[in-house]
Amino acid sequence: MRRVLSLIVCLAVCACALAGCGGAQSGAPTKKEVKRQAVESTELQFQPPSEGDPIAVFSTSMGEVRAVLYPQYAPMAVENFTGLARQGYFDGTSFHRVLYGFVVQGGDAGGTGTGGASIWNNEPFAPEVSASLRHYPGALCAAKSPESERSILSQFYFVQALPQTLESELQAQLEAAGTPEAVLSAYNAAGGLPYLDYTDTVFGQVYQGMEVVDAIALVEVDENGKPAEDVLINSVTISSYTAS
Repeated sequence: MRRVLSLIVCLAVCACALAGCGGAQSGAPTKKEVKRQAVESTELQFQPPSEGDPIAVFSTSMGEVRAVLYPQYAPMAVENFTGLARQGYFDGTSFHRVLYGFVVQGGDAGGTGTGGASIWNNEPFAPEVSASLRHYPGALCAAKSPESERSILSQFYFVQALPQTLESELQAQLEAAGTPEAVLSAYNAAGGLPYLDYTDTVFGQVYQGMEVVDAIALVEVDENGKPAEDVLINSVTISSYTAS
């Protein structure tokens, strides 16, 4: 309970941005090319995939992104995402919400951010939060809106947080909440959205193509974060990781 109370203020602000209930984030950073350094961490999301791990390959109009999936921690989110991908649901859709320094969001066949589907007769599923998965840059997450119980469907986002941007006040809140040192260290180096760790589901992590996510984040958008020119998801292919 202490952890939840300590993060609730930040959560309210950023959940609103995810839901599309406002314009761009106030005080948003100036857009510029992102330079990310390798982060040494024992956290799972900073480890390379293992042979045979399930992966998703996103072919987009701006390049390819590869993400490893974590069915052991988010089984329903992974099952829904992979099921929709195999049906071709994401093919030809666009990223409908792009907030530099925050998220790159897609997964709505209508391209408006107000729709979605699931493999369970289009019924939503419950959040699957885990202390093993965090909102580090490149995290692949199930989007949800605090304004709708039907929001956890097909929409997803990549975390596009900037490195070394953890504010001191938030760090103090995380420390007071008993956040492990390994997590604090990773957030300090890589950046991220820790206020979403216990509200939104992380079900994958980009291991190749983060520069494509960053490039998408640089495109021109309108006041709602919708790209002026569509950035398309040509296809999402589900496969197994192999080092060869």
